[in-house]
Amino acid sequence: MTSEIKAYYFYVLLCADNTLYGGYSTDVYKRFAAHQAGKGAKYTKVKSRHPLKLIYFETFDNKSAALKAEYAFKHQSRRAKIAYLMAHGLSIDQIEK
Repeated sequence: MTSEIKAYYFYVLLCADNTLYGGYSTDVYKRFAAHQAGKGAKYTKVKSRHPLKLIYFETFDNKSAALKAEYAFKHQSRRAKIAYLMAHGLSIDQIEK
């Protein structure tokens, strides 16, 4: 019997209106597909925010840590969000349109 380790993700989407959306999921690609299909969060259902681009995700081994990362990201200024993403390896060209 094999036991599968469950992963938890904090992810960031770049919206067409150049805003950043942070979220949490146990399946980041399935969740991104839901956002793309207009079935994700209320924020990403707005048509003017499409297309969306998955620009970053981070894996955690527990739900609490992933949710804390999401909460911390969402409660920062845009400048702090960009600094966070750059500190985690993204270039400004990947973050802004």
